[in-house]
Amino acid sequence: MDRLIGSYEGQKKGPLVLVLGAVHGNEPAGVEAFQGVLDMLEKEHLHHPDFIFSGKILGFIGNIAAFQQNKRFIRQDLNRMFNYDWVEQVIAQSPSNFEDEDYELVALLQAIQQEIVAYQPHELIILDLHTTSADGGIFSIPLESDPESIRMATALHAPVVMGLLAGLDHTFMHYANHSNSVFRATNRAVHTVAFEAGQHNDPLSVNRCVSAIISLLRAVGCMMEKDVSNQHDEILRKYAKDLPKLTYITHVQHIAEGERFKMRPGYINFKFIYKGEYLADNEKGPILAPSDGHILMPLYQTQGVDGFFIVNTQPN
Repeated sequence: MDRLIGSYEGQKKGPLVLVLGAVHGNEPAGVEAFQGVLDMLEKEHLHHPDFIFSGKILGFIGNIAAFQQNKRFIRQDLNRMFNYDWVEQVIAQSPSNFEDEDYELVALLQAIQQEIVAYQPHELIILDLHTTSADGGIFSIPLESDPESIRMATALHAPVVMGLLAGLDHTFMHYANHSNSVFRATNRAVHTVAFEAGQHNDPLSVNRCVSAIISLLRAVGCMMEKDVSNQHDEILRKYAKDLPKLTYITHVQHIAEGERFKMRPGYINFKFIYKGEYLADNEKGPILAPSDGHILMPLYQTQGVDGFFIVNTQPN
């Protein structure tokens, strides 16, 4: 299976937009959505002969082995491996020493770097597409230190969750924004945003990923507002209309190694919970909500290191 899903290059020079799908292998919506967007771009000139695309867009599968097995990961969560020092150690090793996600990590970075070298963009835009094991609302995750990342997240017409990167360790977004990552060069701006499109197996999660890609392309100047149907904006707005527009992470329920965590049924993204509410169990007994707030990403799968998050409309 090719890691590169496909690409589309416009008539004018512009940003290089990288779209990642299946960094977690059991989240296929981003891969399918990117294939759909490529088909739309290829046919757009049939509807709008004056269609002009500025820049280039590429789609990559993050974890091919896990994607083929419909598993979050094989040995180690790829989206928790992008510690800069660890990446440097893995890259320096002989491939004969690689295990599962080591190979995926190096191959993904090399594939992206190859495309960057070939196109030589002044601006690199990264959209990391994900889904969740729970049903419920969509949301976007910006890099809080980057105003452009926040602007892009807002342009996806989904609730913006602040502080989530601080509650996670060594994600792809962390690495991409490191000053010494292979993506950066002296005169190159790098802007990243992640988008959570809904439940893993919900067919509409694919539609929402498509809409997020289209909205991002417009936001960064690759396409005009009139190009490609504006129904995509409405899909996202409609799904997010009853959700809080801006929230802040106030609690992360990490799962310790060997912990037998089990979420109680019935929780969905952005459901309001109350302090002391019985949310989950482990070998020590019930796990109660430490505060009021909206629950986010309650874990309903066997793989994962975060049991749930709590967000509020005001920071702690």
